[in-house]
Amino acid sequence: MTRTSRETRVNRSAARHRSARAVTERPATRRRHPAGETPYHHGDLHDALLAAAERVLERDGLPGLTLRAVAREAGVSHAAPTHHFGDLAGLLSELAAIGFRRFNEAMIAAGNTETHPLMKSMARAKAYVAYAQARPGMYGLMFRTERLDMTRPSLHEAATASFEGLASAIGASRNEKLTGDALEALSLDQAAAIARAWSLVHGFTSLLLDGRLKDILHRLPEGTSVEQLLDAMLRSTVARPQGT
Repeated sequence: MTRTSRETRVNRSAARHRSARAVTERPATRRRHPAGETPYHHGDLHDALLAAAERVLERDGLPGLTLRAVAREAGVSHAAPTHHFGDLAGLLSELAAIGFRRFNEAMIAAGNTETHPLMKSMARAKAYVAYAQARPGMYGLMFRTERLDMTRPSLHEAATASFEGLASAIGASRNEKLTGDALEALSLDQAAAIARAWSLVHGFTSLLLDGRLKDILHRLPEGTSVEQLLDAMLRSTVARPQGT
């Protein structure tokens, strides 16, 4: 055998040895997940599905919010939403509970910026409308009772807190305490005050989101905003505090 042949065999043997060693020393690769699926740490998927549901809701509206659409948005199997929420009503109810909690937090924060009870009520009303403008899909879902399971603890608790906050604010503006047992047995006058305030703000919000206030705004001086119209409406329906 020639020297050149021996060198070739030696080089080939060394190359095979290096290749085998490289395979042995290669770090273990992570398991590949099926196309379209995203791995989540244990306990994260429930919140991830709700976040995906909110994105679908605000983008495609309630008609587009299905279990399959949520699964696609989250990048998980179609069975995942059913496993976590049971059915579509379960998912919608948990999502609405989140909406009510944020809604309540926004109104509480707004009310805390004022000291006079009437001004606190006005600030809460403005926060009510602002929330609906920022999250029209979520706001609409919160009041679609026929699509929700109001017996689910999270939704029942959040919706009840919302009503209690409204009643408390109206009571404070009337120098009354409408909390606890007092809220369980309203007089007709108290109930009328709560219903009047709620109807006023909810009606304004519905007209705004449906685009039905455009004609009124068009007839106002140029530059008049929705916020100014709302403020004027609220001030015309309540007695102004002294000094305002």
